[in-house]
This record gives sequence, C-alpha cells and structure tokens, in this order.
Amino acid sequence: MSISLTAVIIVAILVSGVVRLARIQHGTDRQSRRGGTTQPLLDPAQPSPRELELQNEVKDLRERIHVLERIATDGRPAKALAAEIESLRDA
Repeated sequence: MSISLTAVIIVAILVSGVVRLARIQHGTDRQSRRGGTTQPLLDPAQPSPRELELQNEVKDLRERIHVLERIATDGRPAKALAAEIESLRDA
C-alpha cells in the first residue's frame, strides 16, 4: 500500500510540474502567490524583446534607404532622373 501511495504522490508532483511549465510557456503563471494576486509573466500590452529587435532593424533599414535615395538623387536634374526610372521600368 505504501508503494501505491508513493506512486500517487510522485505522479501528482510530475503533473503539477508539467502544468506549471505550460503556464509559464503561455505567460499565465502567477509571479506572486502572496495575497492571491495574479500577475501574468508576459504583459500583452508591451512588445516582446523580438518585436523590439525587429522594430530597431526596420528603423535602421529605413535610415539606410533614406541615405541611398539622397545619394541617387543629389545633383541630378529631375527630368534625367525620371527618364532613367522609366527606362528601368521598361527593362
């Protein structure tokens, strides 16, 4: 009988661990269990670190495009530039 009780306790501990890992992975685990407060680990209103990284990359790429546009258009007449763009479209 003690073996089955031990097995039940071990299974219960394993199940609670798996459930906790799933909650952590989905961002619903409670950070603080004091006072019955529930605070999600991930704040959906805040961008994730990956989103912040991608936003910075887009910002850098936009700055590069701006510099390339300036290099391509500086000192060139508008008509010549327009004609070159049209010739590239036809190609």
